[in-house]
Amino acid sequence: MDMKAIQTFFNREDAFANHNGMTITEVREGYARSEMELQPYHLNGARTVHGGVLFTLADFAFAAASNSRGQLALSINSSISIFKGAKQGKLIAEAREVSNAPKLASFEVSIRNQAGDLLATFQGMVYRKSVSLQSLLSGQAG
Repeated sequence: MDMKAIQTFFNREDAFANHNGMTITEVREGYARSEMELQPYHLNGARTVHGGVLFTLADFAFAAASNSRGQLALSINSSISIFKGAKQGKLIAEAREVSNAPKLASFEVSIRNQAGDLLATFQGMVYRKSVSLQSLLSGQAG
């Protein structure tokens, strides 16, 4: 599978991540990294990063990593634990595959600030459909 094509696809087609200023900066088999620069509209009422922003950044990396093997993968379960907030700067999410089976795969995602402080961890599981990602990339998946 062409990792650059996966990266381009997610950066172009994920409208919600795009709207929030998130990009996939790296994809390898079973791994992806997403980044974003915090903006004032990403903050909650306590003036710290909204939990939904952390979840979305992690979910974006999770999506790219879980589809990196070339088979269409869709999330069936995910959760997040938040340890620390952020008010400004760059956020980085790194998704790593921890279990890979023909139909189910499990991933862990760490979300850190630009100083490397751990802000949150995310766990996700995907179901792999018997559809190639290539068909989605070419607009043929249904």
